[in-house]
This record gives sequence, C-alpha cells and structure tokens, in this order.
Amino acid sequence: MYRAFSALFLVATLSGCATSWVVDSNVKSFATPGTTVPPGATYRFERLPSQQADTARQDGLEAMATAALDKVGLRRDDARPQYTAQIGARVTAALSPWADPWLYGPGPWGYGYGGYSGYYGHRWHGGGWYGGPMFTPPANPWYQREVSLVLREAGGSHRVVYETRARNDGPYSSSAAILPVMFEAALQGFPNPPPGERRVNIELTPAAKK
Repeated sequence: MYRAFSALFLVATLSGCATSWVVDSNVKSFATPGTTVPPGATYRFERLPSQQADTARQDGLEAMATAALDKVGLRRDDARPQYTAQIGARVTAALSPWADPWLYGPGPWGYGYGGYSGYYGHRWHGGGWYGGPMFTPPANPWYQREVSLVLREAGGSHRVVYETRARNDGPYSSSAAILPVMFEAALQGFPNPPPGERRVNIELTPAAKK
C-alpha cells in the first residue's frame, strides 16, 4: 500500500509540472551594516582554484548568475569592476523520501537492498542483501541543490558587502532549468534582505523547463 501511494504521489507531482512548476527555495541572506550597493554598480566574477580547474562548468554557472544579477541592477564589467562576485553551486542525489522502505529502508530484516547514496554526476552505489553487486538507482531519486553568492568590494579592502544562499530539493532532475531560478531567488531582497531564512517561490515558464 505504501509503495502504491508513493507511485501515485510522484505521478501526480510530475504530471502537475507539465503546466505549472514552482521552484521553492529556502533563502538566507546577509548584508554588511553601513554599506550600500548603488544601482548599476559593476562587478566581475572571482574564481577559486577548484573552479578554475573546470572552466566549462564555471562558465555555465556564471551565465546563470549573470542573468539574476542583471535583474537586481548590477552590471558585469571585467575591466572596471566595483565589486567581485564569487558564486558556487552543488547538486547531490539521494534516495527519494517517497521510496518504498521495504526495498530501500530499514525493515524487520535489515535493509532491503542495502544503503543508498549517490552524488550528481558520479556513479551510484548500492549493495544486495548479501553484499551483491552494484545496481542502477531507482527511477525516483531526490535531488538536493544549493547555490551561493558572495559580493565583495573590488578595492584594497576586499570587504564582503553581501552574502546569500538558496537551497532546494525535489524529484526534478532539470538542474539547467532550476539553478538559474535559485540564483534569482537568492538575490530577492537585494541589497537590503529581510532577516532570517525565508521561502522564495518562483514559477518556471513551460519554455524554461525544457
């Protein structure tokens, strides 16, 4: 019965996203007291050594963040920046919380197919009841995403003026569509964000979901 309910829940959820898909992000932002970011301020991206090692991936993330920064009035100018922007993104995949616990969770005889864990872009692992071979993941993994942005003064102080982070989780695998919306959510309220963590919901258009 639990397995049937889980399947029906996922079908209903995925069917609903065909016409309406809301990305709900938990956002937490901080602005340094006593600092202001003028409208039209310029910035350039700053990369960590690990990000410099994967240029193609970082180029894609920066393009996503650029669109969100444009919406809050900032302008990219690598030659004459007033600020530097350091961004990051993480996507991991785990077992869906709606998965059948008799197959993938602890039961009266232990774990049905052993523990289950994985990371986006890496091979998945799982063991059998008796330490069997690895197998492919179920059709309903659960994706956990996080994006972050830190804005610093480009002058000698390199002082942080704004820091923000957004988290999202769900069954949808379309990170290329979801991550840009999460950057947009992370910057809602810029440059004077409300205190504490808040939920930001942004609806994707049908074109953006493809």
